Amino acid sequence: MSAPTSRPRPLAHAPVVLRDGQWWLVGRAGSIPASDSAFTTVLDDFAQAMAAADRAVACLVIRQSGSSAPDPGDRR
Repeated sequence: MSAPTSRPRPLAHAPVVLRDGQWWLVGRAGSIPASDSAFTTVLDDFAQAMAAADRAVACLVIRQSGSSAPDPGDRR
C-alpha cells in the first residue's frame, strides 16, 4: 500500500504547482522542481496571501447574503 499523496494545487493561473510540499514550474514541455529557496519562499508567501484573500471574500459573501435576508426582529 502506498502512502497518500496530496493533490497538486495550482497557484492563481500561474505556471507553478505545489505538489507534495514542493513547488514545480510547469510548462508545455513538462515540469521541473523549483529549487531556489528565495523563489519558493515568495511562492509560499503569495499562496498564503491568496488563501487569506479567498477567505476574506468568502466571509464578505456570507455577510452580504445574511444581511439581504429580512431581520426577524424587525417588526413594523
